[in-house]
Amino acid sequence: MSLSPGAGSAAADPVIYTYLGPEGTFTEAALLQVPGAEASERIPATSVNSALEMVRSGRAHAAVVPIENSVEGGVSATLDAISSGEPLRILREILVPITFVLAVRPGLGLADIGTVSTHSHAWAQCRDWAEANIPQAAYLPASSTAAAAVALQDPESGFDAAICSPLVAQRLGLTVLVSGIGDVADAVTRFVLLSLPTSLPAPTGADKTTLVVPLPEDHPGALMEILDQFSARGVNLSRIESRPTGLFLGDYFFSIDADGHIRDARMADALRGLHRISPNLRFLGSYPRADHKEPEVPRHNSDEAFRRADFWLEGLLRG
Repeated sequence: MSLSPGAGSAAADPVIYTYLGPEGTFTEAALLQVPGAEASERIPATSVNSALEMVRSGRAHAAVVPIENSVEGGVSATLDAISSGEPLRILREILVPITFVLAVRPGLGLADIGTVSTHSHAWAQCRDWAEANIPQAAYLPASSTAAAAVALQDPESGFDAAICSPLVAQRLGLTVLVSGIGDVADAVTRFVLLSLPTSLPAPTGADKTTLVVPLPEDHPGALMEILDQFSARGVNLSRIESRPTGLFLGDYFFSIDADGHIRDARMADALRGLHRISPNLRFLGSYPRADHKEPEVPRHNSDEAFRRADFWLEGLLRG
């Protein structure tokens, strides 16, 4: 079945969502912002790869996974997973403010904590607080903040504390020793809703396009050739990151977010030029920006300017 952005299906054919679990993760909080998701079946996955595999195999219609954090940047597991394999399509993005608490085993104080567990991105966002308040504690990575919180209940887990969301600590009845331990008070994580390729959301005027662009040939100016396709048409890039392909040392692709929709003339023209340089580029979708921020488009890069230029050229060719 096709999945309309943010909507469920008829009762006879319910939409099944999956997300990076377990229950209580920030990813679940992001999924619950999708209209209709709260009343739909939601299946937690153990990793980003497993969530996306559920979509690719047809066991779920859509998945919500983290893609970018305001402190740590792109989420490597997601950027790598969507860059290859069966193509997926981003239907929408969701922004979630991130706050953390320190949950401990009952009876422990800060000085008693020998090991603390959490997700690597959460640890990066709380590292300064940890170094100042629990410098003796070793860090043990977990697959998610919620996974660390759940494991804290197991006496055999091997750690004394977990950094997690207030929601999961409350759900599990954990002992919260300190709240608000993030180093950046207004940290935000960006999540995306992905499905198999389906119809594009209509342009809103405040959209984003996500691409995977392999570097076809490593030579001086190769990256500039890619960037020029956007700058010459007035398309702003809100994110660009390089990631190794894993094939051999020095082989990279670029993960790019560009302001605009593929139905915008400037974006469509940029993608045409980009395809000539990197024919294996991957289009991951055009979708509404979560912040509804409209880009400033120079007059000569407007849709009307492109239409007039096409009309002028056609007239020349007709003689």
